[in-house]
Amino acid sequence: MANVSVYNIEGKEVGTIDLNDAVFGVEVNEHLLHMAVINQLANNRQGTQKAKTRSEVSGGGRKPWRQKGTGHARQGSTRSPQWTGGGVVFAPTPRNYTFKMNKKEKQAALRGALTSRVVENKFIVIDELKFDEIKTKNFQAVLNNLNVNKALVVLEDGNVNAQLSARNIANIKTARTNTINVFDILKYNTVITTKAAVATIEEVYA
Repeated sequence: MANVSVYNIEGKEVGTIDLNDAVFGVEVNEHLLHMAVINQLANNRQGTQKAKTRSEVSGGGRKPWRQKGTGHARQGSTRSPQWTGGGVVFAPTPRNYTFKMNKKEKQAALRGALTSRVVENKFIVIDELKFDEIKTKNFQAVLNNLNVNKALVVLEDGNVNAQLSARNIANIKTARTNTINVFDILKYNTVITTKAAVATIEEVYA
């Protein structure tokens, strides 16, 4: 069972916490991690790109000149692809890029991503992260105490002040326990979470 240090907002170690191996001590499957990242990026694509083919461009109904005797190459329409204002040969059309992953695959990938952060000592647990007011300076002070400049901060539900205090800090993203995903965990080189959030993650994903 993995054991990590617990810090306070001053950056001082105040204890340790045992992490559930079913979530934070699994075998990391790089293929599943790759699939989960590609899945999220693909599902975020709008797929609204569109250009007109020669059948959709207006005009071009009349043959521009007679077939023979002009010295020009034969042409049947001014909307052929080689003409200015003509249609596009293989024009992009709106499409759906999404693809599905099985629920068990998604959960296994998430557990693998969390495990990778624990193994690399980039998983920081704070006893609690509560602020009396919404103030970016206070949250930045906590990051400075922990010596972190790029992180995914996982908060328990209802911790609004901390969430809003971090929204204007570059390279910091906050997430709730039910919105964490593989892409964010791998994108930000450190995961910061509270003891309450760890308990919820273990309860949901174990």
